[in-house]
Amino acid sequence: MELFHDVKIDWLGKKWYFLGFSLIFSISGLLSLFFWHGLPLDVDFRGGTVVRVKFAEKPDLDRIRTAANQGGIQDPRIAQYGVASNNEVLITLSRSATSVAALDQGRAAIVSTLNKNYSSTGAQNQGKLDLDNASRDALAAWLQQTDPEHMGDTNDAQTHYQQQADAIAQFRDSVDHGGVLGSVDDLHGVVDPAVFSDLQQGAYVSGFSVRSVEIVGAQVGKQLQKQAILATLYSLGMLIYLWFRFELIYGVAAVVACFHDTLITVGAFSLARMEISLTVIAAILTLVGYSMNDTIVVFDRIRENLRISRREPLADLVNRSINQTLSRTVLTSGLTFLTVLSLFLFGGEVLRPFSFALVIGILIGTYSSIAIAAPMLVAYQDWRANSGRGASLPAARKAKV
Repeated sequence: MELFHDVKIDWLGKKWYFLGFSLIFSISGLLSLFFWHGLPLDVDFRGGTVVRVKFAEKPDLDRIRTAANQGGIQDPRIAQYGVASNNEVLITLSRSATSVAALDQGRAAIVSTLNKNYSSTGAQNQGKLDLDNASRDALAAWLQQTDPEHMGDTNDAQTHYQQQADAIAQFRDSVDHGGVLGSVDDLHGVVDPAVFSDLQQGAYVSGFSVRSVEIVGAQVGKQLQKQAILATLYSLGMLIYLWFRFELIYGVAAVVACFHDTLITVGAFSLARMEISLTVIAAILTLVGYSMNDTIVVFDRIRENLRISRREPLADLVNRSINQTLSRTVLTSGLTFLTVLSLFLFGGEVLRPFSFALVIGILIGTYSSIAIAAPMLVAYQDWRANSGRGASLPAARKAKV
């Protein structure tokens, strides 16, 4: 399918504009990485505790952040989780505040902090039972201690109150409530009247519930970081393929363009202060392959045209080759870009870093095939001509087809 016919855009005539664009974004990314914001790493790499909290009402992230600071939690990272209507938030604690041996410390710190500094009911109900965050065993133990039905310390009492606790937890964690009760009155009819009366006096709902707690240890984070770096370096082994498929200069140009794409993408994460996780590494590896594929398509057309137009100036031949592949580039890159852009806009906070990497990567990967890799071939030819090594580009040796 041809979208454009007889296109005559002078791409190489704009190479200095392209170079200026690339330098601005590359240098900005490097300055951000080394002097401004650094490389923001997700908990996958730096280690820490991730606590998922569900709220009864729409959470105020700034207020949660302020509450965490007031509670003495150092450097918390707070982000919306899933779709906005779920009212869920991910709170990431730094590695120094957690350890694998004390998994419950992160959960307890979040519950205590939000109760004191965020919940409208937690601060005024100190000493009472928090129905939103009490486990089944904690509920059963509290009921056995208060003994609202005066059953005494018997096996029958333990069994009965455990059943009452199970009923409360099952009702609270049902699909309709999602782990957060609207009020203590919601339990009317769920438990025995005496138990319900006791809950009205000695329990409350905080308006939030800790749904899960996960820990990534420091050693695991370092191992993941090492594996991510190795995977990125191994992917550049495509240089060897391009060397044999075409010529070394083609491989060098493609790899330079690939480094250019990766640098700008990582720099964009640093400038935007967006954390790099394992899914982002997967996205970067994807864009490396995408950029290489797009570059190979352009290179292949250049090589074909070199066979039939040996005397045509290389700059004109490269321009013509790019224009001939322009329809394919717009179709493939455009459709892919629209897909990842939709993912970025509507995929939610968890998928945002992954889709952000793909949005930037597809734009820069397509751009670099035209503005970085192709001009390098012409620059190489000019260097050969100026150094007296011949002006022809050793690009189309049939033995390497």
